Amino acid sequence: MLSKKIILTGSLGVGKTSLFNQFLYQRFDEKYLTTIGVKVDKKTVMVNGRELSLLVWDIAGEIKQDKVPRTYFLGSSALIYVFDLTRPTTYSNMLEDLKYLKMITPGVVIRVIGNKIDLVDLEKLNDILDKVPATIDFTTSAKTGENVENVFFSIGEELLDNA
Repeated sequence: MLSKKIILTGSLGVGKTSLFNQFLYQRFDEKYLTTIGVKVDKKTVMVNGRELSLLVWDIAGEIKQDKVPRTYFLGSSALIYVFDLTRPTTYSNMLEDLKYLKMITPGVVIRVIGNKIDLVDLEKLNDILDKVPATIDFTTSAKTGENVENVFFSIGEELLDNA
């Protein structure tokens, strides 16, 4: 069985831990708890009839070099860059963040995720998406589970295609 490391990264409070918990345990907690360091867990999934073990890392908020050790990114196969659709400050440095991530993890699969879609109405969503400086791969809701599995399965498909 193939095993791949996936890292959830992005600013503080964007819902990385909630996405982690929704994908791995199908649960959501309204209480906000800051991640200290890193949380890691594994989930085995079937993707196109093949078994794939996903080792998911939920790292503490912020991407900057002085905040998150670069060693966390070693050996990763994919990154999920998460931002909060309701907070423009979480995507204001997106292009700089993505450039840095691509530099330290060349060749990895990257997905850009706008989280908290459950807090945005459709009309406002289009305005937000027009302001986001990068291509968004998915909008998700860690609370309702909307698109969460799709994010991980799309990564799994690409990783298997490249294996």
